[in-house]
Amino acid sequence: AVTNKKPTQASITKVKQFEGSTSFVRRSQWMLEQLRQVNGIDPNRDSAEFDLLFENAFDQWVASTASEKCTFFQILHHTCQRYLTDRKPEFINCQSKIMGGNSILHSAADSVTSAVQKASQALNERGERLGRAEEKTEDMKNSAQQFAETAHKVG
Repeated sequence: AVTNKKPTQASITKVKQFEGSTSFVRRSQWMLEQLRQVNGIDPNRDSAEFDLLFENAFDQWVASTASEKCTFFQILHHTCQRYLTDRKPEFINCQSKIMGGNSILHSAADSVTSAVQKASQALNERGERLGRAEEKTEDMKNSAQQFAETAHKVG
């Protein structure tokens, strides 16, 4: 979680969902600055398990799926890069795709950028068409005025 107030504060909250319940219960919470190490346990195996080492605590975690663990790591890595200026945590035993350039965050950013570019291009094209329509309208107005003046002179 990241606050929207200045100065920005980021925290990591561990929640648990008990069987038969739709709600989550908060188990633990740490400030992002307290995070020292993220341990993916085994970079060669898709596993939902991982460990987080904080300033004064070691905590074992299990994501719902290995894919969700990967997503969490990517978001956590990005959040650390963005909000921690001094001491960034060490990411060990993590799959290289987590730190690489092809993260879901980059993919999402690329698709948003692409969508914005397409929308901008469409707006430019529409603007050009509207400009041409305005020119045609102006020409028609001038023709109509000339016709009215000629008709007035004849009549």
